[in-house]
Amino acid sequence: MAATIISIRSEHERALEEGVARLAEGLPIALPTETVYGLAADATNPKAVTAIYETKGRPQFNPLICHMADLAMTKDHATFDSISEKLARAFWPGPLTLVLPLRDTSPIHPLATAGLDSVGVRVPKGFAGELIAAFGKPLAAPSANTSGKISPTSAEHVADDLGDKLSLILDGGVAPVGVESTIIRVEGERVRLLRPGGIAAEEIEALLGHPVERQEGPAPTIEAPGMLASHYAPGAFVRLNAVDAQAGEALIRFAGQPVAGSEKAHAVFDLSPEGDLAEAAANLFGLLKQADATGVDKIAVGPVPDHGLGEAINDRLMRAAAPRDT
Repeated sequence: MAATIISIRSEHERALEEGVARLAEGLPIALPTETVYGLAADATNPKAVTAIYETKGRPQFNPLICHMADLAMTKDHATFDSISEKLARAFWPGPLTLVLPLRDTSPIHPLATAGLDSVGVRVPKGFAGELIAAFGKPLAAPSANTSGKISPTSAEHVADDLGDKLSLILDGGVAPVGVESTIIRVEGERVRLLRPGGIAAEEIEALLGHPVERQEGPAPTIEAPGMLASHYAPGAFVRLNAVDAQAGEALIRFAGQPVAGSEKAHAVFDLSPEGDLAEAAANLFGLLKQADATGVDKIAVGPVPDHGLGEAINDRLMRAAAPRDT
């Protein structure tokens, strides 16, 4: 049975009421955030969290971000150091996730944290935050897609992938940021970037006055979502930093960069013809889906600058192109 889709813009109150009702039943729902669409369920209900994993086909060792209504709610579940609180006050609501020590008194279920003594938390902008406040509990909410596949940036993307597994999809239009949240972990004076995302690391560095530490090579342990080597992957294989296009490939380029042999490509897309990295981030998952939908076996992606939001874009592309388990 196909999911009910409710437009937040035209039926705001109905969307809020139906969302709270389904969450109270322990059912996962799809809802828009400023980053991508999330598959949200009550983070304190083990059956609801299990339903997220089952719907996504997600490994249970991969923790889920818990979304909060505001900083006050977050402090009921996690312990803040001074640096983390400074980051929260600067960037929340917004696309920043902080990995913090989980309070012993928090009812967030261990299934949501993958049994870790820490929890990834963020406060989303817009309707998602309003829904959490109305529900009164944190929502575990990974991206609303089959695990490892391309993250959805519209209700249509969710419906195409998970529509027959969900009872409710809340439609808020196209997600404006288009890539997942930046994930930060503070350990004493160390500030570690676990996953680049919707807030550029340079913005965080500017606020703190010193560099953040990047992960060199594959992460030895899974500390937060999005750290699996292969992730965000289309069905077609992805070839990065392509300076030429091969016959039959789909080509994704940036800023109109000339790519040798592009006339041979099955289809050509551009992340941002004007060279705007924010636009490119917003378009990334949508164009990967469009390229994959052409039916090609390979997708060639031209070089993307590695500064600002380009760092997050290249992280997602690297994971999309990583070798996959078979």
